[in-house]
Amino acid sequence: MEKTLSIIKPDGLARGLIGEVIKRLESNGIKIIGMKMLRMTKEQAERFYAVHKERPFFQSLTYFMTSGPVVVMVLKGEDAIARYREIMGATDYREAAQGTIRRDFATDIEKNVVHGSDSPETAAVEIGFFFNSFEVAD
Repeated sequence: MEKTLSIIKPDGLARGLIGEVIKRLESNGIKIIGMKMLRMTKEQAERFYAVHKERPFFQSLTYFMTSGPVVVMVLKGEDAIARYREIMGATDYREAAQGTIRRDFATDIEKNVVHGSDSPETAAVEIGFFFNSFEVAD
């Protein structure tokens, strides 16, 4: 069984999409084993997205991710990373498959409702960024 991190971004919360995202996870056999709502500081967002520090969108991304609360979740399931990325859809919602979260709900490339880890190594780091071992009901 594989674990991955999910973030429902500020636009998802502002638009009342928490339940819709959770419904899509559960209906696809992905189990939520940790979940909390928080509001990242600019410093936390910059640390979390440090891999993108040299990219032109870094400042706008970190500003957006601190613009409101987020819901972070630890997901578990068979091939959870790939399956969740399939449920999310492509980062650019215009290229996402029909029926994916981003195709159905994103309003632009940044306000694309959800984030998901892209590899087991990234998932381990990202989960550790937001959760300690007592907060995950594995």
